[in-house]
Amino acid sequence: MKPGFSIQEGLPVASERSKVTRERKPEWLKVKLSTNENYQELKKMMRSKTLHTVCEEARCPNIYECWANRTATFMILGDICTRACRFCAVKTGLPTELDLAEPERVAEAVEQMGVRHAVVTSVARDDLQDGGAAIFAATIRAIRKRNPFTSVEVLIPDFMGNWEALKTVMDAKPDILNHNIETVKRRSDRVRSKAKYPRSLELLKRAKEMQPQIPTKSSIMVGVGETFAEVVEAMQDLRAHDVDIVTIGQYLQPTKKHLKIERYYTPDEFAEWKEIGLKMGFSHVESGPLVRSSYHAHEQVQSAQKNEQKMAQ
Repeated sequence: MKPGFSIQEGLPVASERSKVTRERKPEWLKVKLSTNENYQELKKMMRSKTLHTVCEEARCPNIYECWANRTATFMILGDICTRACRFCAVKTGLPTELDLAEPERVAEAVEQMGVRHAVVTSVARDDLQDGGAAIFAATIRAIRKRNPFTSVEVLIPDFMGNWEALKTVMDAKPDILNHNIETVKRRSDRVRSKAKYPRSLELLKRAKEMQPQIPTKSSIMVGVGETFAEVVEAMQDLRAHDVDIVTIGQYLQPTKKHLKIERYYTPDEFAEWKEIGLKMGFSHVESGPLVRSSYHAHEQVQSAQKNEQKMAQ
């Protein structure tokens, strides 16, 4: 955080922001469907290579826009998660296998898509001793071998605090290390399964210590019972642990079994978080109702690099 910046600076009174309201989905959250040739082609390619994407599994509202533009977030280590987070639509259960050929198939897909910035995430694999870290590292290397000019971002789980597993990923030197805190401290145990708020912050700090030159990134979703001020406090926690990039987006309930939406925030409030975050010293803040962790990921990298260059001057 920049010296001298206070949480109180320019921050409106939060009493009105703390009220819990349930209302109809506002106009700014309605998504235009666009299933053009790129979308259909990408869908066929994913099926032919038996690959999974978080775009589909997590029911991301931006899938039509991103796939139409031939960008996708690959989800490795299968499509069955060992955790049951109350906000997530990914299937939960006990995975039955580990696909060692998956990294090469992801690299082939990246090559066919011609992407400049590849994002790779995974389900949580608490059944594996390293949480799948070795497959993450193999995927980074496979992408680089086939696509030397493509940057690679990984969105990793917490590996249950296994720092050797984190080191395995960091030694492969991704271009961005992403791990999401998901929500504010007070709501973390309610929203996330097994993950702990302090452990997530420690992971981000250790990642930066292991490879100081690699930008770190995290994401916060809002609308699950937090206050406006608590989101600002979570942003401060991230900056205190040297996180470079933060994304903030509106939670959307995937099914009736998941957490209910407690509040819809307005575009103006998202814009205010962005302004506050930039004052804190984040190199990039992506904040908006439909923003997700990997939304406009390539643009985030470019913006962060430009801001870091300005701050260095």
